[in-house]
Amino acid sequence: MKEKQRGFEIAKGWEDKDIHLPVRKTKHSAGYDVEAAEDVVIPPFKNGQKPTLIPTGLKAYCMEDEFYMLVNRSSGPKKGLVMCNSIGIIDADYYGNESNDGHFYFQYYNVLDHEIEIKKGDCIGQVIFQKFLICDDDKAEGVRTGGFGTTDK
Repeated sequence: MKEKQRGFEIAKGWEDKDIHLPVRKTKHSAGYDVEAAEDVVIPPFKNGQKPTLIPTGLKAYCMEDEFYMLVNRSSGPKKGLVMCNSIGIIDADYYGNESNDGHFYFQYYNVLDHEIEIKKGDCIGQVIFQKFLICDDDKAEGVRTGGFGTTDK
């Protein structure tokens, strides 16, 4: 049996929610289109407001020397959706973590003057898998112990 290299799975707690695994729409697409796992309303942006988290019901796995990026769709800004961090970088060791099983979310601001309704099944972003390089003198030895935002502690 071939070793798992990269892919998507349904995150714990979302198994019975009719979550669809991401797909590429064409053979030359870099990104896998990701759907919203539930209905979400994104209010118009105001100073000091936190981004709206849109659950995907998904986790992704990849090789140790890889990561995956959460990126906006090209139509996102036209629809008023701007990712709060421009792109999201998720490390291989996020998969299956004890805090949230590796469930990833998209974080958006709404730059329009009215609410944006996201419906379950709407395509909300893309995932792109990528390799990374390390420096000659790299000495990283830390081990992830939690989920979202735990590497900055």
